[in-house]
Amino acid sequence: MGGNAKGRRRRFGAVRQLPSGRWQARYATSDGVGRLAPHTFPRKGDAERWLIALKAEILRGDWLDPAAGRAPFGPYAAAWVRERDLSETTRERYDGLLRNHLLPAFGASPVGDIREPDVRRWRHDDLYQGAGAPTIAKAYRLLRAMLCTAVDGLIRRNPCRIKGAGDDASVERPVLSVEEVFAIAAAIPERYRALVLLATFTSLRFGELAAPAATSTWRSAWWPYGSPRPS
Repeated sequence: MGGNAKGRRRRFGAVRQLPSGRWQARYATSDGVGRLAPHTFPRKGDAERWLIALKAEILRGDWLDPAAGRAPFGPYAAAWVRERDLSETTRERYDGLLRNHLLPAFGASPVGDIREPDVRRWRHDDLYQGAGAPTIAKAYRLLRAMLCTAVDGLIRRNPCRIKGAGDDASVERPVLSVEEVFAIAAAIPERYRALVLLATFTSLRFGELAAPAATSTWRSAWWPYGSPRPS
């Protein structure tokens, strides 16, 4: 900043003593908006040293507008999804993850106030309440991507730092042997036997298996037991 009328160099910011006896620091950035330090100081020297450190931060390009991170996560997340070129399926999946998992925990929180302990607590609570681990992993990856974008001007550090939290490898499901499938088919009411066999040995979806049009398929299905086919 320039000098004053007496030729002395003007100091960055200003400090003043409050009626309480504590000291307040005030400063202005290149946008011309006057701002106050986020807290007061017990001594004048403390306030002045805070201003010196802040000026160095601004000169390095590390300063973040403290008001930027006050935007609530809910609107920020909605804008994040809206501004991306996503397939309809991906957009619907993101909307579901937001609605069911992220917004209940973080929707009203300022983006800049979300900390690593908050993320850990959310993940633990959702898992404890019965949400599937793969679903929580997807929600965590979405949250991490959103807050990674926020690092560019809104927050200093992404709080999503839980090792392995984005991995959604599911436990491999057991697969029945052919003999076990036939044993199940033999143990259930006869009218459902063809349904079990078709579901196991074809690529039909449940809606196709259960549709009225499938009745003729069941009737003509082969039956390995020597008993009459289902009617």
